[in-house]
Amino acid sequence: MSSFLQLALALSVLIIAAKIGGLISYRLGQPSVLGKLLAGIILGPSLLDILHTPFFTAPHLLEVIHDLAEIGVMLLMFLAGIELHLSDLAKSGKVSALAGSLGVFFPMLLGAGLIFLFPLSPEEAIFIGLILSATSVSISAQTLMELDVLRSRVGVSLLGAAVFDDVLVVLGLSIFSALAITEGSAGFSQVLVVLVQMTLFLLIGAGLGFLFIPRLSQTVRELPISQGLVAFALVSILVYGLAAEVLGNMAAITGAFLAGLLFGRSPVKERVESGITTIAYGFFVPIFFINVGLQADIKEIFGGSFGLFLVMTVLAIVGKVFGSGLGALAGGLDRDEALQLGVGMMSRGEVGLIVASVGITEGLINHDIFSAVVGVVIITTLLTPPLLRLSFSRSEPKKPEHNRNRSEKSMIPEGEGE
Repeated sequence: MSSFLQLALALSVLIIAAKIGGLISYRLGQPSVLGKLLAGIILGPSLLDILHTPFFTAPHLLEVIHDLAEIGVMLLMFLAGIELHLSDLAKSGKVSALAGSLGVFFPMLLGAGLIFLFPLSPEEAIFIGLILSATSVSISAQTLMELDVLRSRVGVSLLGAAVFDDVLVVLGLSIFSALAITEGSAGFSQVLVVLVQMTLFLLIGAGLGFLFIPRLSQTVRELPISQGLVAFALVSILVYGLAAEVLGNMAAITGAFLAGLLFGRSPVKERVESGITTIAYGFFVPIFFINVGLQADIKEIFGGSFGLFLVMTVLAIVGKVFGSGLGALAGGLDRDEALQLGVGMMSRGEVGLIVASVGITEGLINHDIFSAVVGVVIITTLLTPPLLRLSFSRSEPKKPEHNRNRSEKSMIPEGEGE
């Protein structure tokens, strides 16, 4: 069977499994994303290891699926951004800054404290703290959209806090890498360059988007091009994601989220949102969620790193819930809202894996630590959707002042709750 036919078969199986898993989870009263993640774990190396069966021999199959999953998470974050008003995000600035900052500080401090419990070097302990500081808000964003609370005070503050978290973690990773590789002023100058790059990307990206995206959207709408607006939006998502990584040293999902915010003020917002939603939830987003499980091998956790995995999992949960929660309280949210935001920041997802991958590539952590990190990513990613749903069931979410033009649930295909 050719490489293309193997890819076609693999994608068919994965998308069907993701949809069935999401449907079962929804019928059981849980967010559909939980079922997709579990489907990925069942099909992955933890249990069936379906992509390593005799049917699949193409050498780059997993890599292609991973790349498609990366597009999926970018589309997901674009849709989260397009649903928000910039004014709402600006009003949550204090909460977002405090929740994001303390959500980095607490886990990093707890992770560094592992040096007193395990035979770790100071560098390894600090880097573990940095890994535990990462947040992958894409899982929470999907859950918030399913619960119809993305535009609540907690939802807006959560997305803003994730941006602060991303900036601080990337800056921390740059500082650690610079000081580990170089010494003295050379290392600090590298850190300064990274900080300047982040600032310039956000300022220039937002400025150009404000000026040109609404105008270009109007122009493209008038052109005799089939689905021109959707194509324009897709190109913008990819370009902003590329620019975020290459020019801003930030995660591509941050660029996609920024593009969504900018398209949210465009007069063609609803047409763009409808087109991207169909592409995203019909193909790319299910691949993203199921790919998280495909990357995990639970069997490795039960090796020499099991004790480290258990402690890191507890610290990962406590650090985010208390750190981001305290920041939200200090920013003006009530206790229920602070708990909801803290739980929403709990998932590590692909961001934690990215930081860990940098660490093992640069020799900053060993394979046992990496296996434990993978376990933490799995557990926090699986726990976040049901705990987030439970936390919102305790109280009525408070909305920002602006009324929504369109419910997030209208984005969700019927019958699956996504």
